[in-house]
Amino acid sequence: KMIEVTQSTVLDFEIKTVWDIVTSLENYSWRSDLSKLTVMKEGERFVEFDKSGYATTFEITEFKPYKRYELNMENGNLSGHWIGIFTEKDGGKTEVCFTEAVEPKKSMMKLLAKPYLKRFQKKYISDLQNALETK
Repeated sequence: KMIEVTQSTVLDFEIKTVWDIVTSLENYSWRSDLSKLTVMKEGERFVEFDKSGYATTFEITEFKPYKRYELNMENGNLSGHWIGIFTEKDGGKTEVCFTEAVEPKKSMMKLLAKPYLKRFQKKYISDLQNALETK
């Protein structure tokens, strides 16, 4: 059974700026959880390495500029799907809605997955907010 977590927020920035930061595979320094990102196969696939060097492979499954960004993800602990939906709001604001649905590969991970994903998404949005404010 998939474990799903969704987090949304409205950012005080233009949709293009938000989209460019989230979808950039070159500039990932704003992500406090990553040590490295390697792009493979014409940019359709990439590997993120967390601070401890643990790798997660992503494959871009949908890329609709300023609207929708979807990824399949896989590592030793889980497989799943990530969806980012971007909506333009009045006053040059952008609503982002990130949904992560994962299937843990180890039974112990099933208990920890939901709180972990919630914490991870909060950190991701906070990192994104910081990146926008310092841009």
